[in-house]
This record gives sequence, C-alpha cells and structure tokens, in this order.
Amino acid sequence: MCTPAQWPDDGGAADPERPAGSVPSSRPVDLGSVGTRQAVRDHWLRRLGLQRRLHDGASLQISALVPRLGVVRKQLSDDEDGVRLSIDDLQDQLHTVLQELREVSREIYPPLLDQAGLGPALCEFADRVAVPLRVVAPAERFGPEVEGAVYFAVTQCLALLEAGGPPVEVVVRREGKVLVVSLDGVPARHAVQVLSQVQGLGGQVGVAEGPGSGTITVRIPCA
Repeated sequence: MCTPAQWPDDGGAADPERPAGSVPSSRPVDLGSVGTRQAVRDHWLRRLGLQRRLHDGASLQISALVPRLGVVRKQLSDDEDGVRLSIDDLQDQLHTVLQELREVSREIYPPLLDQAGLGPALCEFADRVAVPLRVVAPAERFGPEVEGAVYFAVTQCLALLEAGGPPVEVVVRREGKVLVVSLDGVPARHAVQVLSQVQGLGGQVGVAEGPGSGTITVRIPCA
C-alpha cells in the first residue's frame, strides 16, 4: 500500500514555548497553488533558456576557436616553436573550459533532456549510478518544466544509492493528464528528496516499503 510523503505538519497545535499574544510563526507556503505552479514553470523555463545560451552560444563559439587555432599553428614556420607550444597550451585550456561549460550546462538543464526527453536523458545518467539501472520510458514529451522536475527528482534520488545495492528500475508512463514515475528498488527514505523537486508543480509522492528496499512513486500533472 502506498502512502503519500508529506512535509511535517503540527496540525495547528499551540506552541507551549510561545508567549501568549505573540505573533505566530509563518505557515508553510502552499506549493500546490496556481500562482506557485506558474512561478515554478517560469523557473524551469529560465533554466532551460540559460542552458541553451551556454550550450548553443558560448560552448559552440569555444568549439569553433579550437580548430581555427590549429590552422594558425600549421601556418607557423619551423623556427616558431615557442609560438606553436603556446598555441598547443591555449587549445588545451580551451578544451578544459569547454568541458566545464558543458558540465555546468548539464547541471542547469541537461541538453539531452531538452533534445530527446526523459528516457534518453535518464539512460545517459545511468553511468553515474552505483547500482544497475533499467529505464523504461516512452518517446512522448511532457513539457520542459515537468521533465526538468522529474529528471532532477529521479537523478538526485539515484545519486544517493550506494554500491552493492539491488538493481533499480525507473518506469515513466502517462495516466491521462498525470505523469507517473516509479522508482523500484530504492529506499523509501529518499522520498523526501524526490518530493522537494516535484511538489511545486503539484506533484505527489507515495512510498511502498519492501524487504531491504522499496518503491517511490511520483505523480505530477502534465499537459
């Protein structure tokens, strides 16, 4: 039986340590409100836009510089070895900067997620997971904000797994206007990290305990 993972709630009980008549502490913001969902959608669209600027702008410009430097290097005469070595060093530095830009771009919003969707992006992440991972996902697209939230919810959960654990299966499917993602073989305690990523878009998380591991199920509204 699945039970929803919820943030702690004091149920409106009075705080015995708060003086009478004092202003009560603020309540948690309703992350399921329409206004909050729109703000979260805008947040993901900004992240996607920034990733595209890095991936399609700065990264491509640096990539174009490297072969141009190679052309200049070939045009040098034999007695200009010092300049040739400087160009080699500059090319190496540009390769390093390019790799760092690509890594930053991936952490903002993975280019493969933008281009191909959840299935290919999660499969690409599988090499970083400490346990065997199987991904089942349709080719259907669900919108950048939903895909972004689900991707980071799943990958942050998978990154917590330790080597030697059981195999994990991630299944993505649509049920009407809801995207359902199940993570089978993961500890139920990781549901809090998953919930933090999807709650702002009205997502819900359920957990089912199992022997040594469990199943975390995410349900998030989608178009």
